[in-house]
Amino acid sequence: MALLIVATTVLSIVVGTRDISLETIWQALTAFDPTNTEHLLIRQSRIPRALNAVVVGLALGTAGTIMQSLTRNPLAEPGLLGINSGAAAAIAVGISLFGIVSVTGYLVLGLIGAAAASALVFLLGGVRKGTNPVRLVLSGAALTAVLASLTQIVLLNSPENVYDRYRHWMVGSLAGRGTDVLVAVTALVAVGLVMAYALSRSLDVVSLGEDAGRALGASPNRVWVLAGLVVVLAGAATAGAGPIVFLGLAAPHLARMMVGVDHRWLLPYSAAIASVMITAADVLGRVLAPPAEIPVGIMVAIIGGPFFIALVRRRKLVHL
Repeated sequence: MALLIVATTVLSIVVGTRDISLETIWQALTAFDPTNTEHLLIRQSRIPRALNAVVVGLALGTAGTIMQSLTRNPLAEPGLLGINSGAAAAIAVGISLFGIVSVTGYLVLGLIGAAAASALVFLLGGVRKGTNPVRLVLSGAALTAVLASLTQIVLLNSPENVYDRYRHWMVGSLAGRGTDVLVAVTALVAVGLVMAYALSRSLDVVSLGEDAGRALGASPNRVWVLAGLVVVLAGAATAGAGPIVFLGLAAPHLARMMVGVDHRWLLPYSAAIASVMITAADVLGRVLAPPAEIPVGIMVAIIGGPFFIALVRRRKLVHL
């Protein structure tokens, strides 16, 4: 899986809507010339874009695994906690009321919206009454519907250019994400990944169910820490690349087929699979309809959806 990540990352740097020779790419890496437009394209666009894809994939794969284990729902994905809708609502308000147009601004707004929505989900889900995954999921679904409606109200009462800016983020894209976004997203994702792997034993216990988990010594506080990890990981990924659906759902299932349900193996494999999928989808989106690009969010759904359906029909998925 590590080799596949490296291979797709290199492919993302080499392949694009503009043909650049391998010799020029190598020179951009080893003998950078700031006056050469092709060197600038490689250094400031393709390399940060490829690395962003890897980081976003790592975050969504890990967040999806945690979400499915916490809720014991094989169809769960990070959006269930209101992360996508919270980020979308905050960005829509930021564009409409404050005229924010920068990718860095979207990142900050998205993180704030995702965190606020998730905190509200926890409160509505009755955090003081214990860690009930059913209440959590129902609260997330209800809040998602409310936030989606509020977002539409904001957009319908805004100038046309506000909607144009919003839709470019909403479809999910890695284009235009530079080093500043890469650094911010990587820092947050790194913290989330370290904590997730440190709590892999707790995930094994929690996935057995609330009663069994308590009998085996699972701490409710640790369960909510795990829920918080979903916010950090998926919130950072959503803010940096927009709502990327399907990855957080499919990657954990593919990983379970390969390594089983032990989270010490499941977490890194899910993260790696998601990284390979999103990077490969981004490359295909750049070459299928040149000189235009198909956003990675659309490509992931187009390619991954039918593949996952076929996989479900042909093989029995590993149960949680």
